[in-house]
Amino acid sequence: MGRTFSLPGPRDCPATLDEPSADIPSDDPSSCVVACPPHPQFGGRRSDSRLRAVSDALTERGVACLRFDYGPWDQGRGEQADVRTALAWARERYATVGLFGYSFGAGVALCGAADAERPPSAVSVLAPPAAVGDDGVPDCLDRLPVPVQVVVGDRDSTVDSEPVAELARSRGDAVETFPGDHHFVGQTDRIGARVAAFLVPALRDGA
Repeated sequence: MGRTFSLPGPRDCPATLDEPSADIPSDDPSSCVVACPPHPQFGGRRSDSRLRAVSDALTERGVACLRFDYGPWDQGRGEQADVRTALAWARERYATVGLFGYSFGAGVALCGAADAERPPSAVSVLAPPAAVGDDGVPDCLDRLPVPVQVVVGDRDSTVDSEPVAELARSRGDAVETFPGDHHFVGQTDRIGARVAAFLVPALRDGA
């Protein structure tokens, strides 16, 4: 069970920090990944099964994971600010910081990171939408000078991830396709492992 607290800042953002067990060896004990949940108006919380699977895979590899809830709904703008608040908190405590987001969380992760004072060392997104509010997610991706992984479902009819995936391919980023729809039922452990396999080496290289 992780440590629960509120992120310091202008919005109320509860958070949970999952840390590696003391008996897990790590080549990179000073890294943390910030994990952004899906749409809060549709039940998206830091307890989301996909976020927990990513966190489990990271902590098993010696990397901490900060899962947080957004503050009051703000059409995506305030949620992007919450991402930057979480990144700043992690930056103060860890040498390298990565970022993960699922669905709506993938969009605010990319856009929030693009406008961060200091971007994360690497970003992984699962089922990203093409837009968050008035912000085009591919435009945000295009402004990120860091390695990015885009993971999509081949039968996803909930969001249109192809504009983000297409730009990622043109940038030389990692694009992976899983069989399944937007919810990736039964595949959370596999997704967690693939996301961790991308982020952990990228964080080590970004140290």
